[in-house]
Amino acid sequence: MKETGCVLLKSGVLTAEDLEKINRYTRRAFQEEELYTFSVVLCDNEVDRDMERFTVPALERLGELFLGKTGIFDHAPQAQNQAARIYDCRVECLPERVTRAGEAYHRLVARAYLPRCPKNEEFILELESGIKKEVSVGCSVAEATCSICGADRRKEECGHVKGRCYDGVLCCTILDHPTDAYEWSFVAIPAQREAGVIKSFTEKGERTMEEVWKSLSGEGDLVLHAGERQQLAKEVAILREQAACGRQYREALEKSVVRLCGIVSPEVPHEAMERAAQAMQLDDLQAFEKAFRKRAEQALPLTPQLAPAEQRASTENREFQI
Repeated sequence: MKETGCVLLKSGVLTAEDLEKINRYTRRAFQEEELYTFSVVLCDNEVDRDMERFTVPALERLGELFLGKTGIFDHAPQAQNQAARIYDCRVECLPERVTRAGEAYHRLVARAYLPRCPKNEEFILELESGIKKEVSVGCSVAEATCSICGADRRKEECGHVKGRCYDGVLCCTILDHPTDAYEWSFVAIPAQREAGVIKSFTEKGERTMEEVWKSLSGEGDLVLHAGERQQLAKEVAILREQAACGRQYREALEKSVVRLCGIVSPEVPHEAMERAAQAMQLDDLQAFEKAFRKRAEQALPLTPQLAPAEQRASTENREFQI
């Protein structure tokens, strides 16, 4: 199991500096005996399962962005899912360990707190027993470049395949210049996507739906933020409803074309016109329907019987032209 994305319980007495940092986020001053604290590794500079890695400066910036962020469960951004709040972050270097990219291993370690109360007793027990241990983070970065040629992977395909080695250098995507940190979340199964780092490459945070749709045609695993999944599900539901309406409209249009063809050109076999209508593009169907209707109105009195008398008279006096 990776060290990235896990809780590291460390015993020890809270210092005055710790209490000062925590009380920046509370409405009253809390004492040490009222609080439970723990450390958590949020992310690191190792190449992850998506063949992406943060730079060390990116970890430093994320440390600033994650200050004050609350931990939730399963990336569900709901108030009742808030579990703890980060009050301190630092980047640690473990020089004895080397990443797959050949760098000294660095990790972003955060300190989080929650109040000791009956409601949190079960959660604290799960933390101490190792049941609640794995976490993942949601963030946004401004740069995602190829480790081989430096190409911006958001804008172009450079031809280098993530996971392959080129002249002994592992190809991966380098993530740099974080612009936002959404949240950090306790997850149940870190081997799945939710346990990896959730990244979206926009300047403002969550991607627009147009960018999400574009990513659906990309290669590799598709990783979506919880809000993006919800919005995508809504858009799919709307599109399905619109598609059903479109099918109904086309079917009605095909039937109208076949019927009007029978009026203006009865020599055309019914089945032949049906096959032709089914094969037409929508704009062709609309053009044929318009032309057939115009000729049919010249050939037959299509005006309803309840229409005003002068309108019926005008229709009855038309010449029959087929």
